[in-house]
Amino acid sequence: MMGMDMMLLDGNEYDAAGARRRTGVQRVILILASSGSISASLIDAVGREFPWTRVEQVETIDTACAVFSHPVALILVDIALLRKAEAASAKLQGMHPHALTAVIEPYDKVLVTSLNDVARSPLIRSVLPMDLRLDVWLSIIRLLLCGGEYFPPGLILQAKAHDQKPALHAGNGSAPAQAVNMAELTTRESQILGMVSHGLQNKLIAAECGLSEHTVKIHLHHIIRKLGVHNRTEAAARFRGL
Repeated sequence: MMGMDMMLLDGNEYDAAGARRRTGVQRVILILASSGSISASLIDAVGREFPWTRVEQVETIDTACAVFSHPVALILVDIALLRKAEAASAKLQGMHPHALTAVIEPYDKVLVTSLNDVARSPLIRSVLPMDLRLDVWLSIIRLLLCGGEYFPPGLILQAKAHDQKPALHAGNGSAPAQAVNMAELTTRESQILGMVSHGLQNKLIAAECGLSEHTVKIHLHHIIRKLGVHNRTEAAARFRGL
């Protein structure tokens, strides 16, 4: 389930709270989602990584607005329940005033229309992908527990492409389609293409991302196919142009 990588906080940054870990559960991570949407093994991994937290999974807004055994530090909301959660945002925030809320984004699909939608949301402050490598996903959870915010690079690229569409229409009839193609890249592909556009060779990209050169070549093949270009040079030029 976990696949792509990105820049992360150092896992030791939150270890300053090591004393908390020795005193048992201190905070609750609340998952508002239908039963089975979050695997038991993933919940177990969260408990092992953050032993000072307790994961509580509920399926309704009313249950989410209950009082839990410890203060809620993080709320993860299934996209299917997002609108209901936003409608009840005042009640949720009143019950859990110190909790940061993120929407769960499954299967590498950008389900939030735009970053502006997040900015306008009365509740959501981050977007949490569910198709990442486990250690990367846990690092994002750590970031959210520290009060940080996170957005997938694909969502940011989509926003940039959308913002530039009027100017692209004026200069090149095919440019909007190019922007759409760029938004179809996965987070890992966008990351690798960004490195290619800065002149990095496969060996350096592999070392930076913790991949083999062969895997980097496969990603580049997919990038070239999705963008409809002929080689990495054209792909890099497309990236810089957008």
